[in-house]
Amino acid sequence: MTAPAYPPKPAPGDRIAVVSPSSGLPGLFPLPYELGLRRLREDFGLEPVEYPATRTMGSTPRERADDIHAAFADPTVKAVMASIGGDDQITVLPLLDRELIRANPKPFFGFSDNTNLLLFLHNLGIVGYHGACVMTEIGRPYALHPLTADSVRAALFTSGPYELRPARQYRDRDRDWADPATFAAEPEAQPGEGWTWHRPDRLVEGRAWGGNLEILSWLLMADREIERDPAAYEGRVLFLETSEEMPSAEEVFRILRNMGERGLLERFPALLMGRAKAWSFRQANDGGGKRRYAAEQRAAVLAAYAPRTMAVFDVDFGHTDPQLVIPYGGRVRVDGPARRITVTY
Repeated sequence: MTAPAYPPKPAPGDRIAVVSPSSGLPGLFPLPYELGLRRLREDFGLEPVEYPATRTMGSTPRERADDIHAAFADPTVKAVMASIGGDDQITVLPLLDRELIRANPKPFFGFSDNTNLLLFLHNLGIVGYHGACVMTEIGRPYALHPLTADSVRAALFTSGPYELRPARQYRDRDRDWADPATFAAEPEAQPGEGWTWHRPDRLVEGRAWGGNLEILSWLLMADREIERDPAAYEGRVLFLETSEEMPSAEEVFRILRNMGERGLLERFPALLMGRAKAWSFRQANDGGGKRRYAAEQRAAVLAAYAPRTMAVFDVDFGHTDPQLVIPYGGRVRVDGPARRITVTY
């Protein structure tokens, strides 16, 4: 496979497409969505462009595919950002026009269910950006998180190396998006404990591949966008994160075990594991419950993973706050002895 290329970057003043490839939640929760649009304008200097399905719950896969085509084909649009994730984007992939998108490469930002489109772009030879949905990171209650804002700004507008930094505090507890009071105060955070390194005895440089673990498992089941030959992933840096659905440690182990049985895991010399989201409205863990969930997930990953691989846990990407952007298909340098991670935007 040819190494993915970085698409041209936007500049302040440019237009950015806002699409909903998975779910039209902007139509149900306008408060974080409108706040995200305002910050795209005021904090990043970009002009959002919406499409017919962006705020439409229950839109068809064809309608969502049409929006993606329109966003990539429009020469006045210089970047594309997902409003939010969901669980249905896999049905959009077969409807996408590969040649149209390949001929009009643009930076795409999204995570969670947007792992589908990020992997699709990767297979077209286009570097995407895992992170920064409009409703979650850009529409964060009260204010943009400084670490998130700095990472998103660098990924949007600059090229070159960017060193990731551990968050001193983080948040994984959500509040009601329908309540205006949610957006009137800084979200409650808890101390970060830094990253946890496993076998940090080497320096690894490679291109990032992975995304949300649950979505990757669905793509593997559907045999969609995954290379048949595991050798295609040789030397890549695997990055994984889990969602607010909080898969059990047993399920995480089984997914990774089965990836190993396919011959994938042994190809990756390094793994970056996003900080586990350990709270949800359905499972409101206290501090001890959150620590236990994260520890059980870490143990499951280590039990399933190739024993000679270097791994870094609790990296600040994925479903917790703040969120660092990972360039999907872009260069990543994992320096174990120095305990440093540098990505290339």
